[in-house]
Amino acid sequence: MAAVDIPGSKSITARALFLAAAADGVTTLVRPLRSDDTEGFAEGLTRLGYRVGRTPDAWHVDGRPQGPAAPEADVYCRDGATTARFLPTLAAAGHGTYRFDASAQMRRRPLLPLTRALRDLGVDVRHEGPEGHHPLTVEAAGVDGGEVVLDAGQSSQYLTALLLLGPLTRKGLRITVTDLVSVPYVEITMAMMRAFGAEVRREGDAFVVPPGGYRATTYAVEPDASTASYFFAAAALTGGEVTVQGLGSGALQGDLGFVDVLRRMGARVDVGSDRTTVAGTGELRGLTVNMRDISDTMPTLAAIAPFASGPVRIEDVANTRVKECDRLDACAENLRRLGVRVETGPDWIEIHPGAAPVGAEIKTYGDHRIVMSFAVTGLRAPGISFDDPGCVRKTFPGFHEAFAAAGVELPRG
Repeated sequence: MAAVDIPGSKSITARALFLAAAADGVTTLVRPLRSDDTEGFAEGLTRLGYRVGRTPDAWHVDGRPQGPAAPEADVYCRDGATTARFLPTLAAAGHGTYRFDASAQMRRRPLLPLTRALRDLGVDVRHEGPEGHHPLTVEAAGVDGGEVVLDAGQSSQYLTALLLLGPLTRKGLRITVTDLVSVPYVEITMAMMRAFGAEVRREGDAFVVPPGGYRATTYAVEPDASTASYFFAAAALTGGEVTVQGLGSGALQGDLGFVDVLRRMGARVDVGSDRTTVAGTGELRGLTVNMRDISDTMPTLAAIAPFASGPVRIEDVANTRVKECDRLDACAENLRRLGVRVETGPDWIEIHPGAAPVGAEIKTYGDHRIVMSFAVTGLRAPGISFDDPGCVRKTFPGFHEAFAAAGVELPRG
């Protein structure tokens, strides 16, 4: 393996689409991620009346600081959590009636802390079915702002949605957080808001955002660090070497911290200003690691853990139970299918190396990260297949081809 071209960050693309839609002027997004999630977000903006133009290397968004152009819309959010959480919040800043629904998988994922906070700010949000889940309708009349308390212990996306809303309110927002996971994702949000001309600051457990709106800009989307983790893990596992350009010491994404976990396990890691290289050394040590802030890479670590020299214990990852699937249990079940001894608790998983994993069909639960993680396992465990290999379209439609082109054989279902 050598240089790998990783597609744009899903998290950054989603935030950039919100910011571009809210900004005054036309924003150009360079190298945005093109996947089911981000295409769904762009389609949702179009349904709300925003203009989104596409060229091969960029998207161009006509911003509307006053909110959606459509007085009413029915938006289908597909499987995208950012789409399902950010777009209703964006719509609340406008004036009209907007209904949002999502896939069966996304309907199961929680939303209540965000909708409670929006209601506390005076937004008329109604759930059609179970409280705190899609489908929902927003009767938008703009948002005054003020002070609100938020529990972001399940997902930092609740806080991100409110932060992004802040400059669009009439008085600004002061958000007091009682619990918060995945802090690096919030730091991405704050940095991007500043790039679009907004002010935002943290005061202890509170986040303060004055009104003032956003200004359009040209924004380059960096490669996805979560996606890069599979290629970095493959290098560490096989003794190969991989370099990802565009991800280095200046990267916004906290998930690049996964390479520090690989370094602790014995891999050689070199982080430059605009690129990161991981090389396997033939050694993978066991360890105990807190992954609260980089929990999207928990399955990647779980997938290579059976080949470590000692137990791998991953702690403080309760929020992975409310992702596309219960990722903690999904990893445990699939590792057991491979003959690996695994123990789990409410927010932890411990994997014990032993005999070489045996081939088996991986139950994906339609979760892209389960497929991509266990593709790495398949480099050392012949006979692995997947019940739904195509679900990678959510964030990386070309994953199978890219993984094979990197010099490895991808097990297919």
